[in-house]
Amino acid sequence: MIDNKAKYTQFIKSEAKRLGFLSCGISKAGFLEQEAPRLEKWLNQNYNGQMSYMENHFDKRLDPTLLVDDAKSVVSLLLNYYPSEKQNSDSYKISKYAYGQDYHFVIKDKLKELLFSIESTIGNVTGRAFVDSAPVLDRAWAAKSGLGWIGKNSNLITQKVGSFYFIAELIIDLDLEYDTAVTDHCGSCTACLDACPTDAIVAPYVVDGSKCISYYTIELKENIPLDMKGKFEDWAFGCDICQDVCPWNRFSKSHNEPLFNPNPEFLSLSKKDWDEITEETFKVVFKNSPIKRTKFSGIKRNIAFLK
Repeated sequence: MIDNKAKYTQFIKSEAKRLGFLSCGISKAGFLEQEAPRLEKWLNQNYNGQMSYMENHFDKRLDPTLLVDDAKSVVSLLLNYYPSEKQNSDSYKISKYAYGQDYHFVIKDKLKELLFSIESTIGNVTGRAFVDSAPVLDRAWAAKSGLGWIGKNSNLITQKVGSFYFIAELIIDLDLEYDTAVTDHCGSCTACLDACPTDAIVAPYVVDGSKCISYYTIELKENIPLDMKGKFEDWAFGCDICQDVCPWNRFSKSHNEPLFNPNPEFLSLSKKDWDEITEETFKVVFKNSPIKRTKFSGIKRNIAFLK
């Protein structure tokens, strides 16, 4: 059985690589003891703002065996999205993860293929795929699986890669060899805390989600509070500031996923183009983009707030 564990683990990791994932780490499925009090405290301080869905399924967030019967392993995967292209310098800023097609669909397809490969090769394996759309603490599992450490900006950071990647999981009922966590390499650096224009990083490793530019421009459905006026530094959808200033991201390399390549029309948009964009054009240019999450009205609200 020990040989099988090693063989299965190696197979899953090689398949993940074949499918284009940056890296793959595996942890034993079980209750996240250290995360439980942290999550409870974070929610009690209302750092989730209007993201009330984060209060749901508290137990399931902390224990994957409640999501998949007889779960044995959490397979964590990273997929690079760092773009080689840049937006027009005279444009409202869009978070890099939204340059291409919606990652939920891109990654879900890869995860389905990975699960199919596992079932075809190993046999009767039951599992579920997760891409930040279910109650799974993906950063905690990725850190536990040795894929990086959770930095002071609360993002997962990897030494040779940085942090511009998506995190996804397969939770399966198969015993595997488990990886170990890596050490924290933030050291005395406070670049992310110093750079955040809305002071959302309230302390090292603690982010008040309700103060984050990403929250205001994507999650918040009502008007943006006026006391935030002038603090967004031209970010119209999401925000990369705390990642852009992170020294580890000087190691970021461009992704090689064609579906994450941006629409050239999007890259060339100037502020004037954004100001004049019609709903029809918006729907065409951002057909399969995560930007559609804000809807046309949300983007127009954000741009109006930036003026």
